[in-house]
Amino acid sequence: MKKNHFVLNASQKKAIEHVHGRVLILAGAGSGKTGVLTLRMAHLIENLGISPKSILGLTFTNKAAKEMRERLSSLVSPQAAKQVTLSTFHSFCMQILRQDISHLGYTSQFSLYDEQDVQRLINLIARDILQHEGELPSLAPTLALIQDAKNRGVTPQKLSLGTETWHDQFTQDVYIRLKASMRAYNAVDFDHLLSLSVELFESFPQVLERYQDRYQYIMIDEYQDTNPIQYRLASLLSAKHRHLCVVGDDDQSIYGWRGADIKNILNFDDAEVIKLEQNYRSTNVILRAANAVIQQNQNRHAKILWSEKGDGDLIEVFHAPNEQEEALAVIKRMIRCKEKNNLKWNEIAILYRSNALSRQFEQALLKQTWKNGDKWIQGIPYEVHGGLEFYERKEIKDLCAYLRIIVNPLDQEALLRIINQPRRGIGEDSLDLLTAYNRSNQKSLWDVLNQAISPKNLTDHIDLPSKCRKGIESFINVIQEAKKKFNQDSLSETLAWLVKEIDYQKAIDDEVKSVQMRQFKAENVQELINSLSDFEKEEFTSDEVRADRSLSAFVSQLTLHHQMVQTKNKQKQGDCLQLMTFHSSKGLEFPACFLVGLEDHIIPHEKSMKETGVEEERRLMYVAITRAKQFLTLSMSKIRNRMGKESVSQPSRFLYEIPKELLNVTDWRCI
Repeated sequence: MKKNHFVLNASQKKAIEHVHGRVLILAGAGSGKTGVLTLRMAHLIENLGISPKSILGLTFTNKAAKEMRERLSSLVSPQAAKQVTLSTFHSFCMQILRQDISHLGYTSQFSLYDEQDVQRLINLIARDILQHEGELPSLAPTLALIQDAKNRGVTPQKLSLGTETWHDQFTQDVYIRLKASMRAYNAVDFDHLLSLSVELFESFPQVLERYQDRYQYIMIDEYQDTNPIQYRLASLLSAKHRHLCVVGDDDQSIYGWRGADIKNILNFDDAEVIKLEQNYRSTNVILRAANAVIQQNQNRHAKILWSEKGDGDLIEVFHAPNEQEEALAVIKRMIRCKEKNNLKWNEIAILYRSNALSRQFEQALLKQTWKNGDKWIQGIPYEVHGGLEFYERKEIKDLCAYLRIIVNPLDQEALLRIINQPRRGIGEDSLDLLTAYNRSNQKSLWDVLNQAISPKNLTDHIDLPSKCRKGIESFINVIQEAKKKFNQDSLSETLAWLVKEIDYQKAIDDEVKSVQMRQFKAENVQELINSLSDFEKEEFTSDEVRADRSLSAFVSQLTLHHQMVQTKNKQKQGDCLQLMTFHSSKGLEFPACFLVGLEDHIIPHEKSMKETGVEEERRLMYVAITRAKQFLTLSMSKIRNRMGKESVSQPSRFLYEIPKELLNVTDWRCI
């Protein structure tokens, strides 16, 4: 093992060296868990002679997997690091299904549907079931129930056998038909990546055993965020050799609203429990405040964070008369903190429970004139986290749908999105006739389109205008020509050709009036072409090994990552103040944090209290407090505008859980 500059404490050393059997590492906030995980992998490879191919590390984000691989590469040889499988749950299951999904009746070239694709398909199914031609009733409850069933690994077959209580016959019918339609379209969605992998393992033990023998040492990061289907996947994979190490912090379990089950970490039994309680991030005043808050929760593993960084400054608290004054007071203190401690803007964060709370701060940051040192500045640079992601923009989703169709012509949702984008004379009425024919005759829409322009067309069944037939023929020709080019030529050059061939710029110009927005969209299109070029040049991905560079692999990566690929010519954000929600801040740290809007209807959030309870809201407060390294300020407003009316707000109950000796209560006007 290469020389390690990471000085280990006794608990970290134990976590690294205890490699056999079931191990639960309770890693408190800022306790160095990423370093421990990678050192544990390096110990297996270098000191115990375990094959790196036998090691599987599962994370929740590509960023975490990439960071672990980079750290591992600094500890062992690059060749060994590449042989370790470090992946997100979804990427790992994608890898499994690409190899073995044929056992379940799909082909390896299946499409990956995103949330909007599934919603559109459910809308079509609902119309058929309800025989409804007008506006559909809200399907949000149906979508939520189906998502919950998939996260728990409940299949339509289990529902139809009556092994699960269900809410209504309509939702059950939609779920059963959704599964059948996805199979017919040779498509799966994100949740099905995991549930189909579990179904594969449970239905075909010989396939499961092959993966069990391959991955004998399994490590899972952020285990407190796993849902029931992820728990089942880990249990199946580790059942034979039982070398399963899970790392997480029940005190940072804040995603119950999206399916995470805290019981997975609370009830991880028959395991060696190792607590990492030394914090390397924050001062002891901040940690004592966090400890005092989280100790009010009943459902948790007992642990106390501590630090060698000294006590540090007291936590500043103030109560502003209204939300406008709160924003101004926060910014004045923020500037004072920046000047006094020589901080950069990006070392300061304003954190809030709800995105709606950012408005007042954004307005103040943009419009006010502030004194910064000896200078007066107009506006303060800031960045709001959680805006529309690159791959969610319409022009990108359109072009990605083209790529999906080129890879898998059976992908009906992608086909419906772009068959008339840009416009080519295929109207909604004609499309309704074609989709009705494809459903009633159980043929793919791609086959129906080909039949519509063949000599033996659908004239007996469908009356299509000649303009529509020409549009269909043009569309099929461009897809077929693009498929040839993608197989023969550079991926990025072929996409550039496709954009020009379909005249996508004209589609943008026809749709968008603003010149700036047209330019913005055109630059997005160019960025997608750039991302294909980068993809072709990459040496390896964050997945297991050197990946192929086919269009199919690129399309899978696009849908999985859902984030902009960074390129060398991308404009840098610069030094900006960070604004984000408590949820978005998880995993980050800042020298100075300002927690704002700390009122009882906001944190704990009155709606979330009904869904996930006060303990998850308290864990969210704990996460926010532990983002601060040196300076922490807590603020609230006495009067807040709610539903268009001013109302009196009470301080958050969590504030009363912090010992008074840790607080410096100041006047809101203090600068």
